[in-house]
Amino acid sequence: MNRFALLTGALIAACMTPALAANPAALLHQGAAGAVVLAYALLCSTVWWRHRRTAVPSALPADGADLLLAHASQTGYASQLAAQTAQSLMQAGMRVAQCSFDQLSPTLLAQYRQALFIVSTTGEGDAPDAAASFVRQHLGASAALPAVRYGVLALGDSSYTQFCAFGHTLDGWLRHAGAQALFDLIEVDNGDAGALRHWQHQLGVLAGATEMADWTEPDYQCWTLSERTLLNPGSQGGPAYLLGLTSPDQHVRWQPGDIAEVGARNADEAVQAWMLAQGRPADEQLADGRLLSVALADRLLPHGKAECAALLLQPADALLAALPAIPHREYSIASLPEEGQLHLLVRQMQYPDGRLGLGSGWLTRHAQLGGEVAVRIRENRGFHPPPLHAPLILIGNGTGLAGLLAHLKLRVQAGQGDNWLLFGERQIAHDFYHAAQLRQWQQQGMLRLDCAFSRDEPGRYVQDALRAAAQDLLGWLERGAAIYVCGSAAGMAPAVHGVLHEVLGESALDALIEQGRYRRDVY
Repeated sequence: MNRFALLTGALIAACMTPALAANPAALLHQGAAGAVVLAYALLCSTVWWRHRRTAVPSALPADGADLLLAHASQTGYASQLAAQTAQSLMQAGMRVAQCSFDQLSPTLLAQYRQALFIVSTTGEGDAPDAAASFVRQHLGASAALPAVRYGVLALGDSSYTQFCAFGHTLDGWLRHAGAQALFDLIEVDNGDAGALRHWQHQLGVLAGATEMADWTEPDYQCWTLSERTLLNPGSQGGPAYLLGLTSPDQHVRWQPGDIAEVGARNADEAVQAWMLAQGRPADEQLADGRLLSVALADRLLPHGKAECAALLLQPADALLAALPAIPHREYSIASLPEEGQLHLLVRQMQYPDGRLGLGSGWLTRHAQLGGEVAVRIRENRGFHPPPLHAPLILIGNGTGLAGLLAHLKLRVQAGQGDNWLLFGERQIAHDFYHAAQLRQWQQQGMLRLDCAFSRDEPGRYVQDALRAAAQDLLGWLERGAAIYVCGSAAGMAPAVHGVLHEVLGESALDALIEQGRYRRDVY
């Protein structure tokens, strides 16, 4: 255990008689000696808790790290982002080894199961100087990295013809070495804040941490929650809801593939329960006169014993300053602007202790119909529509259907019927979201629809439906089809990728990626 936590526990225990244990507030009246001891204990606790959140990450030996983080920087920006990335991952409990590209080699990389790369492109597609040796010695040679799963953040300037070229070259080298992408390469144009928030989202998925703090505060707008419908009553899975959000700006626009960033809030009852557990009065105020309970609505409330103990008896303003803001949540947009609403498909998630997830709980239960929800639309160029004249194969599972629906709506609206959807869920009776709309398009000849319901046909998933249609898949690709995948990164997306590799072969699959005809939005 951390020595600060041990010291805190020992000092608090020394002050706590049985009578005082039943009334912690009484400690404040037990004389100067007790007050000094308690103050010192609280100081140690606070220092320890903050140290846990802000410790500067350091390199670890290969056998002690969960992943390798490598950066190639020309101006120092990639190095700065690498430090922020490492700190975020370490705060989420991961062990991170770091290196610059002048220290990187395939031998070193092969020692890790996971790797992240943050790389700049200079001039017209050149690698940074720090990566020159790696490019010269390794990038033109073959390597074997079949056990490595990786992600690339490519920094560049779209005013140059070879935008993010070194990042794309590195991504191609890793794929040819047999490494598996955790998510599609993320391009950052001149420090675009939206792309960096998407990188942070992927870090949270990688670390299994939905409470990873935002590096920059999103500029939210107030939307109205105008619709909330349970889509799967009786399902064996978690409740899934269709949500409709309306903007006061009638001119707001987005494209299929774009993302809604939502600012979640704590339920009022959750804040009150937390304050009660901390021994704080419900009407406690901040120095500026605001109620503490109102100010805590958008803050992460710790529930671990050590974190709560570190905040015990802190003054209201100090408490608020110690708690980070709730980070944004990302959801695929299922509608077109012409529909007048922004539609989301959201499944309720739960923490191990039964509490609803912050984002899903806020949207599906706690936010009031007709009330305000903080929303920002983020452009997601990597999942924007292919040319309308090209056939489109859409593959997804669960609420990942949201990221595919807007593509279908755009193409049907344009009269393009060369569309094929492969969709997977549990039971057709409960989990076939938007079934009426999809079947109507099918009957109109606008959609080929293949489904896999794993509880109705045990063990059959969407990747099995794709494998069974392998010959048709080859035919669609010969006609220039693009493949878009949306849904679970943990099971569905890698399984679909495996089937594509099995059916098409490595070279053909790499060609699809390089041509932008195979794209994924997975979480």
